[in-house]
Amino acid sequence: MASKLVQLQSKAAEASKFVAKHGTSYYRQLLEQNKQYIQEPSTVEKCNLLSKQLFYTRLSSIPGRYEAFWKELDYVKHLWKNRQELKLEDAGIAALFGLECFAWYCAGEIVGRGFTITGYYV
Repeated sequence: MASKLVQLQSKAAEASKFVAKHGTSYYRQLLEQNKQYIQEPSTVEKCNLLSKQLFYTRLSSIPGRYEAFWKELDYVKHLWKNRQELKLEDAGIAALFGLECFAWYCAGEIVGRGFTITGYYV
């Protein structure tokens, strides 16, 4: 166990040296590539202003998303009423979408249980 700890410490020291040597150049390169997104002056007040702008912009988009939701729901209702005209391709896509939703649900359950398939740790 002690040998594993020493090995882990040496790997951490090696990684720290690598970051210390190459981290600033990577940081500068990243900022240079994305300078069109940087707001000047870069202050806390400017960050607070931008976060408020993002929040209220997203808030103002709710009515449009609400309308789009109801249009989608009306389309699904129309498909359900005329399901005898439904093509096999559309039914297959819907079945695959349902299967994907179920798979993501199962994956979430497994992650929520601490990556166990059989049950919860008690």
